Amino acid sequence: MSKRIPCTIMRGGTSKGVIFWERDLPEDGNARDKVILSIFGSPDPRQIDGLGGADPLTSKCAIISTDSPEGDFAYTIGNVSITKPFVDYSSNCGNLSSAVAAFAVDEGLVTPEEPITLVRMFNTNTKKLILAEVPVKDGKFQPEGDYSISGVPGSGSRILLDFKNTAGSKTGRILPTGKPREVIDIGDGEMIEVSVLDVATPMVFLRGGDLNLKGTETAEEINSNSDLLGKIEKIRSVVAEMIGIVKDRSEATLKSPATPKIAFLTKKSGGIQSWMMSMQRLHKAYAVTGAICTSVAAKVRDTIVDEIFRGLAVDSPVVKISHPSGVIDVEIEVDGEGEGLKVKKAALIRTARRIMDGYVYV
Repeated sequence: MSKRIPCTIMRGGTSKGVIFWERDLPEDGNARDKVILSIFGSPDPRQIDGLGGADPLTSKCAIISTDSPEGDFAYTIGNVSITKPFVDYSSNCGNLSSAVAAFAVDEGLVTPEEPITLVRMFNTNTKKLILAEVPVKDGKFQPEGDYSISGVPGSGSRILLDFKNTAGSKTGRILPTGKPREVIDIGDGEMIEVSVLDVATPMVFLRGGDLNLKGTETAEEINSNSDLLGKIEKIRSVVAEMIGIVKDRSEATLKSPATPKIAFLTKKSGGIQSWMMSMQRLHKAYAVTGAICTSVAAKVRDTIVDEIFRGLAVDSPVVKISHPSGVIDVEIEVDGEGEGLKVKKAALIRTARRIMDGYVYV
């Protein structure tokens, strides 16, 4: 007999996910993951028998708990694999975090205040506190507004997310290797230069030119190039081992497909073009946590991102990143250098919308 589980489907930024209360899922981790995989219809490339949208950006969940060491509540993001029976909890999703903040207002997890309610939410993936400013009207989240973001049709109200507390999200250090650049061996004697940073999420950065990319390639071109995807994953896996995400690089794809994230950049007129991978596929827009990390990297001397940004008004508090769906703006303020570097502000704006409330059958 099927079991029904309460859930809410929401869009947050350029992601869409299913939101659950922790109390409605099994306590045992393995049993919980089996239920979530069944709900999403994974593993299956089409996720035809579940709620997943056959894309990494729509195969996510958020699990809400009122038991939190900090903030108003806690939430856990699960990146649900489409092709493997695996839910990756290694990283937060900044886009879906905007939906979680709006959900919290509607569900009474915070006391609503008009016109803006400050939501303090503890992310268990990174064990960091994230602040959100949520528009409120008549005691509920107000989704209507005139703010638009690349990759999402229409417009909505402005939800400000501040990730200033998320430096060293997984490794405890902004520069996990202690240096702004590293030259790594990815096998068969092939060496490649990367920068590794950890703010909001650990990330690997490299030049698009080192992958023979010009900056004009489409998402379809990159996702259909199996040799290129294999090389990118090899680089990501080597760094995953280097910074202690996995014990051995051979385990990275299976055990930590979402962390670290990896991006490759080229200069373009008036800014930079950056592609970012999500669960071994090209992100069709840009992850919020990735945008935060990329923007901080642009302000850290001698990183590859700093090199690419030079001469592009990097002294401005707003860092503009071009991605496959448009542009994302991040407000960044850092102080100090090297191990003394501090992130004083890391904020951007998202929109969100509640799509459905109901029950899903398992």
